[in-house]
Amino acid sequence: MSQKRIYIIHGWEGSPESNWFPWLRRELEKRGFEVTIPEMPNADHPVFSEWLEHMQKVVKNPDQNTFLVGHSLGVIAILKFLEALAPDRKIGGAVLVAGFPEPIGYKELDSFFASPLKYKKIKQAAGRFAAINSDDDPYVPLRNGEILEEKLGAELTIFPKGSHLNQGAGFTKLPIVMESILRMAL
Repeated sequence: MSQKRIYIIHGWEGSPESNWFPWLRRELEKRGFEVTIPEMPNADHPVFSEWLEHMQKVVKNPDQNTFLVGHSLGVIAILKFLEALAPDRKIGGAVLVAGFPEPIGYKELDSFFASPLKYKKIKQAAGRFAAINSDDDPYVPLRNGEILEEKLGAELTIFPKGSHLNQGAGFTKLPIVMESILRMAL
């Protein structure tokens, strides 16, 4: 059996060493997964075309053994990556944490929303989706997780009082993400 590969895509102003990403990498590697957390280009001033190009270089030969995890802006990057996949490509699944498929009022992120998402194409590009959103996220209204549930059939988990589910909210571990990956991958 081919090794399962996980790619964790950080968000705006994020890095591979921030939030719960290092913890998730260690936990998944202990279970035999190959884990990559790429440094996304210009994380403080993200440009969609640069992020997509970078993901297309980093995520090699996406297939059923490929799983993507995104946090915040990393979620729309994953959705756009899946939208751009060749029709004969399909990954095992994606875990979308504190993500937003629609603009949330930050002009700096407009390049990620220049064209509307093609949900049908995205849904066909992955076996399963899980969305994890907080009920009190100061940046990402819960409605965004509901949209992912509605449009992609994502299994939505509403995390009570989790804020943005990041290090600033006290999250250096996030077991629910690992549980979601294990449900998809095993």
